[in-house]
Amino acid sequence: QVQLLESGGGSVQAGGSLRLSCAASGPTEERNGVGWFRQVPGKEREGVAGLHQRDGITHYVDSVKGRFTISSDHAKNTVYLLMNSLKPEDAGTYYCAAAQSGSCYTLAWAYRRWGQGTQVTVSS
Repeated sequence: QVQLLESGGGSVQAGGSLRLSCAASGPTEERNGVGWFRQVPGKEREGVAGLHQRDGITHYVDSVKGRFTISSDHAKNTVYLLMNSLKPEDAGTYYCAAAQSGSCYTLAWAYRRWGQGTQVTVSS
């Protein structure tokens, strides 16, 4: 089965950058779609970015458009989330998720496999 391991979280000042990584293993046909989500205590998990790995189509939540970039290195079985111009409201635990369908993008309910999360803190 698919396993996902996030890394790259940390603490940055507002305006800074981080690159999150999601290393995947398991059947490739079960991770045609990969998404990044974030969650803060007391709130629902929010879809941030999604990628259709075969077609290369991406989708972003409006609040991160122009600042975040999701990409994939197939040779390394790793999906990245480059986050620039970080804001305090970007803070939270970031999770990557994988789905058989490539068109899940930022729909959390559509994903079956999840990583354990990596923490992002943004200070003002």
